[in-house]
Amino acid sequence: MNAPARKLTFTYADYLAQERASSTKHEFLHGEIFAMAGGTPEHARLAAQVIAELAAQLRRRPCAVFSSDLRVRVLATGLATYPDVAVVCGRLSRDPEDDDAVVNPVVLVEVLSDSTEAYDRGEKFAHYRRIPSLKEYVLVSQQHRRIEVFRRNEDSTWTLHEAGPGASARLTSVGCELAVNDVYDGALETSAAG
Repeated sequence: MNAPARKLTFTYADYLAQERASSTKHEFLHGEIFAMAGGTPEHARLAAQVIAELAAQLRRRPCAVFSSDLRVRVLATGLATYPDVAVVCGRLSRDPEDDDAVVNPVVLVEVLSDSTEAYDRGEKFAHYRRIPSLKEYVLVSQQHRRIEVFRRNEDSTWTLHEAGPGASARLTSVGCELAVNDVYDGALETSAAG
């Protein structure tokens, strides 16, 4: 009789060693390592626009904007991942097991794609909600000119605020606004030939 295949499990140290040797990014959760999907030009452009808008507004303030090169660790669940955009205010608090991962973002932004939208809205958001410092979670649609801001209330519930064309998504935790028209300026256009 054949024995069932055993699932490989890795320690966080194993994950970090693999991450250092890899040219692609991976998520880590419960002893499993998952390759992250590559982005499209539209995805990259939207993330860059959000970073540019936030960086301009946060200049000379005690908050820093980070790209998807920053690893964020959810200490309560163990998830290690790379959000599209992260904002950290004050001093960086690093993961005790991983000096390259921060644990205290105030704002996290994900640009939605067909392959990740359900995960970003569901399981990933469930992990993010366990970050005590997180005040706002922002979803940027690739399909529509729409920015959704989930804001943590004082009772730890979350309220959705949506902004469409001509409106602005307010990020009250950092005193910023993402004007939908500015974020999407040119982002949804595609070029037929170079």
